[in-house]
Amino acid sequence: MPARADIDGVEKSLVPGSPMKALICAYPGDNARPGGERLAGSRTLTDQATAMARDLAYLPVTTTPMGRPCGLVGGPMTNYLIRFAYPDGRALWMGSAEEVNRCVRTTNGTAGSNSYVGSAITTAYRDGIWRPVPPEDPCRGPGDRRGQDELMVPGRPGRLTVCREATYSRPPYRKRHNRDIARVLAATLNSLDTVPSENTCKGLGATSERGIRLIFDYPQGPAAVVDISTNCAPAINNGLLQADLDASVRDQILRLAPP
Repeated sequence: MPARADIDGVEKSLVPGSPMKALICAYPGDNARPGGERLAGSRTLTDQATAMARDLAYLPVTTTPMGRPCGLVGGPMTNYLIRFAYPDGRALWMGSAEEVNRCVRTTNGTAGSNSYVGSAITTAYRDGIWRPVPPEDPCRGPGDRRGQDELMVPGRPGRLTVCREATYSRPPYRKRHNRDIARVLAATLNSLDTVPSENTCKGLGATSERGIRLIFDYPQGPAAVVDISTNCAPAINNGLLQADLDASVRDQILRLAPP
């Protein structure tokens, strides 16, 4: 893990400010036998560093690790150390990895994020281009946005997509809504009493109702996603915060959901 950087804002952003270069160092290994990886190579980004820092700065961070379930698939894992150089001579190191389970904590030594960026870092290291790839299906996107540790839906979203959870035999259905509807629902979710998320819930018994995913898009930066598990308590989870689902909020969401 990198040491704390003497850069203003490291508690609230993975990469604060405007670095001018990014040096990516790669250490390939295996997730079943971590430790002792050797440096395999490095690449310096110059004109791509600003976009890389901007996108990483949009991700939600916390100063304490957040619990979450992780897969146990074994396979190759590449650890990365990235040095962001600033015009005044200071530097910030960030640690991350590409891993088959996508279960990686990215950190700047002070704050960290569970948002997965391993594939984008690998592309930048191999090709010299920072190019996060959006999911083919928006319902399957990660949906991580800075501020979700304080509000279910931060900022002012511009559009809402409501998805029904996928099953093996049926695809997720989507229904889109305009800005006004998105902001009304965001205000409702932000009014709820929340607790730090443990990314687990207590089952309430068998139900045939599929889960719902709320995707709030913005004019700039990544979406904010809120998952609704109607057969669980707490039912509302954005990855960093959880809240209970009362009848009135449930009805409001179901009116916007596809069948």
